Amino acid sequence: GHKSYVPNMISGASQADIGVLVISARKGEFETGYERGGQTREHVLLAKTLGVAKLVVVINKMDEPTVQWSKERYDEIEGKMIPFLRSSGYNVKKDVQFLPISGLCGANMKTRMDKSICSWWNGPCLFEILDKIEVPLRDPKGPVRLPIIDKYKDMGTVVMGKLENGTIREGDSLLVMPNKTHVKVTGINLDEKKVRRAGPNENVRVKVSGIEEEDIMAGFVLSSVANPIGAFTEFNAQLQILELLDNAIFTAGYKAVLHIHSVVEECEIVDLIEEIDMKKAKVTDPKKKKTKRKPLFVKNGAVVVCRVQVTNLICIEKFSDFPQLGRFTLRTEGKTIAVGKVVDVPPVGRSTFSA
Repeated sequence: GHKSYVPNMISGASQADIGVLVISARKGEFETGYERGGQTREHVLLAKTLGVAKLVVVINKMDEPTVQWSKERYDEIEGKMIPFLRSSGYNVKKDVQFLPISGLCGANMKTRMDKSICSWWNGPCLFEILDKIEVPLRDPKGPVRLPIIDKYKDMGTVVMGKLENGTIREGDSLLVMPNKTHVKVTGINLDEKKVRRAGPNENVRVKVSGIEEEDIMAGFVLSSVANPIGAFTEFNAQLQILELLDNAIFTAGYKAVLHIHSVVEECEIVDLIEEIDMKKAKVTDPKKKKTKRKPLFVKNGAVVVCRVQVTNLICIEKFSDFPQLGRFTLRTEGKTIAVGKVVDVPPVGRSTFSA
């Protein structure tokens, strides 16, 4: 896709557990996506941050005249992608599968590869791989968390999103956060089907009474009354800086756009707390980890703990409690500059750290 579509890709990928990364085998096309600033790189990093646990890497256009199902070309692409996927945080042996396809001819998609087309591929086809992948577990008995992606009027107010945790039943009383509005569930739809209840991982449409459609924004979270999600205007995060814009340095005062589950908000880095040396952090005993003095600025590739501030209340969780609601990306001028996770939020009942 075009780089202006990345924000849409973010909102889609944040609902997924499994991603299919499509790479073109055509000469020049793989290279464009893979070089610095290419879409293939950006999509992989975003997928990992947004919680896509497993990847199927599909090498497409294998029928192309410059490729003609060449094993050398397939191996070259796989050889370049593996180290990059590893550095992005994927366990390549466990969570990534590669396969060649031709979307145009439909080869190796629904049925296994015809040997007359490609003699060297003995593996499964795309649909087989997708049917076998195990989806990560979520807690159906836990507190309800449903980040709202969209809302509309249809004989009442309907919200859409992916139920990340808990179970919703018709008749339930829930809370829309951050504006603390009590609502009642009057109907639940999965695709076009009306259902009585929905469990974690489902993309649902929930009809609620007690709130007007204009009082809901994308990024609000439908949550249980007993254990609601917190709403904050600041949080501490561990960030990995990927690629700053030319000549930019990352310091307190840096402004960017924060994407966290279905929230898109402008934010400012108000304080750099410490820089983490990933090489040393792994080797030494974590208890003896020396905190470095506070950095004034950090460069590309750095991992830093910092405090992030936004103007409007946003609903987030610590990454250690709810990974799906605690990981985010920072973007400026249409480029992803950093990925991160929420490491600390203000105490219960407060939206900021200082009283």
